[in-house]
Formats: sequence, structure tokens, C-alpha cells
Amino acid sequence: MDLSSLARPQALRGGSTGALGAHAARRRSVQLLRPRRPTFRCSVEAAKQQVQGTLAAEAEAARKECFGVFCTTYDLEADEKTKSWKKLVNVSVSGAAGMISNHLLFKLASGEVFGQDQPIALKLLGSERSLQALEGVAMELEDSLYPLLREVSIGIDPYVIFEDADWALLIGAKPRGPGVERAALLDINGQIFAEQGKALNAVASRNVKVIVVGNPCNTNALICLKNAPNLPAKNFHALTRLDENRAKCQLALKAGVFYDKISNMTIWGNHSTTQVPDFLNAKINGRPVKEVIKDTKWLEEDFTITVQKRGGVLIQKWGRSSAASTAVSIVDAMRSLVTPTPEGDWFSTGVYTTGNPYGIAEDIVFSMPCRSKGRW
Repeated sequence: MDLSSLARPQALRGGSTGALGAHAARRRSVQLLRPRRPTFRCSVEAAKQQVQGTLAAEAEAARKECFGVFCTTYDLEADEKTKSWKKLVNVSVSGAAGMISNHLLFKLASGEVFGQDQPIALKLLGSERSLQALEGVAMELEDSLYPLLREVSIGIDPYVIFEDADWALLIGAKPRGPGVERAALLDINGQIFAEQGKALNAVASRNVKVIVVGNPCNTNALICLKNAPNLPAKNFHALTRLDENRAKCQLALKAGVFYDKISNMTIWGNHSTTQVPDFLNAKINGRPVKEVIKDTKWLEEDFTITVQKRGGVLIQKWGRSSAASTAVSIVDAMRSLVTPTPEGDWFSTGVYTTGNPYGIAEDIVFSMPCRSKGRW
């Protein structure tokens, strides 16, 4: 299948944006920037230009309509900027009105990923149907008074929301329901990720990091990167960190230890029931798993099946796919990519396989063990 041939949907609309001044507002010498009064000239040509300028301003205001504190721009004096002041990180999130994002966005705004000295801008992508809910999300972010959250934008056009994105978290997709396998979602979600790949290729930062969450995430990540030929393929990831976390949980429960004692856990393959959670190379308190857990039958059968089918069991119990634990795993995945991996350890992420050292087929997206020193 030619993955670049998927067409762009026609029903697109622009986003809304504004700057958060809550942190700056608490500074004494901060001044509120006010718009200049319009000037009028008594001539036909001047009046024509004035009308055209007013119409253009109204069109721009409509495209960037915002609300509350996110609309207010404050001017910081040069001496107010601390030595640790960093350039804004732009994070675009699709499916921003959904359950996963409802947990994730507040973690991002609080500094859990980038640290307590890194200001952040959130650009939230929704749909016509979810736009009102998206405004509600922005209102909650507004009411939370996060000092690091400098900007929030909302909209339904990926070409607007992905502009200058440093990170793109692609969550929006038709979710799994009871009895639905991830592969069944390909026809519907493939169109979404082809379009988003084209938008990223057109307007995002040239070094944007992309984490695909919407299922089937390995295939969607491949579709996305194939539609973004001007971006580095190695910057596209399929989220398998949730599977890694689930595997660590099961090993910790069986061994009677806490989760942080489990290391070197690898998920091979797809985020699906075909994945292989690798207990042979994992460690518990620095020792090989098989030295700690003697129950070989449990490791080879129960452990693997439990991890593979954990998501489906949760859907049966919960009536919907996982949300909070997925948000936590996205944060974990982002931190693993931006911070040095502890010596001797690794993490799992689905990456483009061309040039891989494991003999895995080329030109697919496949989860494997990775390390990072700021770049994986």
C-alpha cells in the first residue's frame, strides 16, 4: 500500500491561541501590553485601507479567538528574566479532549517531563464535535494556575496546531471497544495519521519528536513517518512503554518486590497481542529474572499472556481502554528520551527499524530496547 497516497480531509478549521501570563502577573514591574488606538484618515483610499485592515484584523481575531488569562500578553523586562530562563517548548497533542489527554495535559503543565525550569506551550487538537469540550479542557488548565504553562492553543486544523511543534503526541484516534482488536482500527485511523504526518512535514519543527499512541500505533507511526519525508524517521515512536510498565508490574508482583526493583525490561514487536515481553534479559534487584522467579512455566506462559492481553482485560472490566496508565506511560516515554538512561539499563519504544542491529526486518516500526543520552 502506498502510505503517502492517503488524501487530506477537507473539513478543517483553524485554531485559537493565547499567551498565559499568570506567572508574569505576579511580578511587580510587569506591564500589560495594550493595543494602540486605530487612526483614521479623511480620504477614500485611506478609508479603503482602513476597512481592509479592520477586516484582516477581524479574520485574524476569529482564527485566534481565545479566552481568559490565555489571551493576555505580558511584557517581561529584560532584568526579570532569570539565568535559568529557557526557550518555550511547544507540545502539540491530538485527541486533546479525550480521557488520556485529560490525565496527560496536567502532568505536562506541572513540569513532570521537562523539569521545573522549563516553560511550556500546549497546542491542543480536537475535532468539530469535540471543540466545546476542548474549551473546557483549556478552562481547567487556566484554573490550575501552572506557572510553567505559558501558552494554550486549541483548534481542529493540524496545519495550525502542529506549527513549530517540538513534540507531537498523537493520541487522537478511534479507540478500541470490547472485543475489538487493534488491527480492525487500521482503515479508520490510517487516514488520520496520514493527514497528521503531512501536517507535521509541512509546519512542525524540523527536529520534532513524535509519539504515536492511537492504535494500531506501530502501523500508524509508520504511516505518519512515510507521510513526513522531510522529518527524521528516527524521531517517530510508537508507544510501547505501557506494555513495559505492565510487564514490570507482573514481575514485581510475582517476585514480591516493589516496581522500582525491575530493570532491563524489553517489549519486542507491536503494541498488540503478538508482542514479546522479554523476561530473559530483564533483571530483579540486578539479578536475572530466572534466578529470582523459579516458576519457569509461569514465566513462559502466564506472564507473557497476561502482558499481551492486559489491555483487553482492562476494557472488559472498565468498558473502555486504559487512560490514566497510558498517560503515565507517555510521560515515562518522554522522560526516557530527554534524560540519560541509567547505566546498564534500557527502555522500550517502537522505532523505525532501518539500520537496526538485531536483524529485524527493515522499513517497519518495531519495539526494541533503546538507550538515550538526550538522543536515543
